[in-house]
Amino acid sequence: MDTTSETDRDLVLRTDGLTKRYGDRTAVDRVSMGVRRGEVYGFLGHNGAGKTTTLRMVLGLVRPTAGRATVLGRPAGRPEVTARVGALVEGPGFYPYLSGRDNLRTLARYRHLPRREVERVLDLVDLTGRGGDAYRGYSLGMKQRLGVAAALLGDPELVILDEPTNGLDPAGMADMRDLVVSLARDGRTVVLSSHLLAEVQQICDRVGIIDHGRLLREARVADLRGGVTVRVRATPPDAALAVASRMAGPDAVRPLPDGALGVDLPASAAPDLTRALVAAGADVHEVAPSERSLEEVFFEMTTESPTTKEHVS
Repeated sequence: MDTTSETDRDLVLRTDGLTKRYGDRTAVDRVSMGVRRGEVYGFLGHNGAGKTTTLRMVLGLVRPTAGRATVLGRPAGRPEVTARVGALVEGPGFYPYLSGRDNLRTLARYRHLPRREVERVLDLVDLTGRGGDAYRGYSLGMKQRLGVAAALLGDPELVILDEPTNGLDPAGMADMRDLVVSLARDGRTVVLSSHLLAEVQQICDRVGIIDHGRLLREARVADLRGGVTVRVRATPPDAALAVASRMAGPDAVRPLPDGALGVDLPASAAPDLTRALVAAGADVHEVAPSERSLEEVFFEMTTESPTTKEHVS
């Protein structure tokens, strides 16, 4: 009898207690995550948090110390799985004296793919016009785009991209964002590791946040950001805090980096809050609806500390 749940059947990538230690150093600590078919999944963490090590285990490039990774229903690293996965991890590596096109042709020939596949992926990353140039003459952004092209060879079901926008100018970043969205729209699943949280917020369906090797949270972007709250700037600050705490409760008020207060009240409560502040003798500078960005949530959940740097990325 098949006891696999419908949710499990929808998972393209799954890890269970995935752990990697290097001597007494723990790079990844019991990470259990799941990526659903057809979504764009953002994998977020500070440098050294364990993102790249996790992705390398998922790709079968690093053997886990404990736990397991399953990709497309099979153990990670199996040849039949690898053929259906495309990846760009830790930057692309190509022959410097070959052209971008010939580098891709070499990869395509190794995988028994037709030459037209090379032209297809060059067009996807907008490198057709520079495909004949030697790789050593490419800018950082062009090298990154060629790496993404290599990941897309063979039309993979799962695409894993580690910092794909490195070295791209704003126009290139917008093009890469559109490409990722189009991949998911066409039915592929994309795992995106990026430090550009505004980009992740725009294109990812769900995110996993990792810190010090541990997965802190896995959720939809909208759920992480929460609903609309009220942003308050008033003086004196103590009076503003007292009024906001009385109306929303002390646990629903938090200081913001710029000195304002975030108050967990619906936007419709803003007029009542303003009147209460004025009645308390406060000078009101701002009362406005506000939504937390993914970046704000990320920095609330994670901390940059000396121990972070001791972990392997």
